[in-house]
Amino acid sequence: MSAKGDMYYAWADQSACPIKGECGGAVTAILKYMLDNKVVDAVLTVKKGRDVYEAVPVLVHSSEELSKTAGSLHCGTVLLPKIIKKYLDGARDMKIAVTCKGCDAKAMYELAKRQQINMDNIFMIGLNCGGSVTPMMARNMIAEKYGLNPNDIVKEEIDKGQFIVITKDGEHKGISIDELEEHGLGRRANCQRCETKIPRQADIACGNWGVIGEKAGKTTFVEICSEKGAAVFDAAVKSGVLQTSAPEAKGLEVRGKIENVMVKMGKKNQEKQFTAIGEGSTRLNYIMAESSRCIKCYGCIENCPICYCVECSTKKPHLVRPGVIPPDFMFQMIRFAHIADSCVNCGQCSELCPMNIPNSLFMHAQQVELEKMFGHKPGYDMTMPVLSFAEEMEERERLHSTGSDMIFENVFKE
Repeated sequence: MSAKGDMYYAWADQSACPIKGECGGAVTAILKYMLDNKVVDAVLTVKKGRDVYEAVPVLVHSSEELSKTAGSLHCGTVLLPKIIKKYLDGARDMKIAVTCKGCDAKAMYELAKRQQINMDNIFMIGLNCGGSVTPMMARNMIAEKYGLNPNDIVKEEIDKGQFIVITKDGEHKGISIDELEEHGLGRRANCQRCETKIPRQADIACGNWGVIGEKAGKTTFVEICSEKGAAVFDAAVKSGVLQTSAPEAKGLEVRGKIENVMVKMGKKNQEKQFTAIGEGSTRLNYIMAESSRCIKCYGCIENCPICYCVECSTKKPHLVRPGVIPPDFMFQMIRFAHIADSCVNCGQCSELCPMNIPNSLFMHAQQVELEKMFGHKPGYDMTMPVLSFAEEMEERERLHSTGSDMIFENVFKE
């Protein structure tokens, strides 16, 4: 029997799970087992759209549909938890398996803390993630640095520190991610800052890091991260869809080294990017100048996994004057106050901003400072953030009736 912390090499048994998946197809096999045996009602994941630059969210109800979702999409930057909250009623009446990058897993926890997602009905399969590239960046990068037609690319992958593309004629070409990022290309800025490379918040964490020798490319490295994960993994093995073996000692070492290097890179990039926006009044002035391009489209709010309020304070006329573009800086201040202690650095607020305001950088920089002050690390467990100690509904009623945002008297009143 498996237990939390156990690690395996795993691959699909082709006779029981003929669906072709990547790295041995272990993830596909586990999802197939869960659907076929009614462990879950559906699987929420992504599939390739028109090309490798388009990741399309898809809710799969039948294992026959899983073949469309196999494989990686590093140019797809969709965040799935908000979809569960907005369109699937927070999984209150549906059991859903979800494939999760690190930011997906953290967003899932933060929404669950706010009672927007029912974690009892969620099974998370974590996917190791070295980062993703925005579709437009990928197209420009491939044309400029690779000298290839972006429309000719049929597959991309990140391996051994390189971003590798494959054309429809079978041509492979890879360039070091470090080299790309030195020229302002490569991964999204928030991915460069990320420290969550193996999402152990999930029930199981899967990837190809640590698979070496003849098993490389044919096997998935699986780490059991919860009792729920252990139960499903064991059941999938028992059903015959999944084969396993113990990981090689050298493979364990390699996996650990890869993770450590990438975490150190994340910390180094945090320091670099946070330093660039200054401190104190310098940082505030920088944020105000960048935010002055805001057209109040609400893209940052609509797509942020922490923004869940039914009645958004940024739409209150006594807080933010209606019809004023760019909006008063209070618009940004409200977002900082509501989100900064719980930002999971998913990058959606930057990526979907039509004015290219680096919102994610501002949020993440503040979150790290608040973490130093209060010790709360968002997205890793069910510990509540600092601001949760203010009763939301009570504060909404008071704010609506008084127009005052001063809560301290209520909070500290004996």
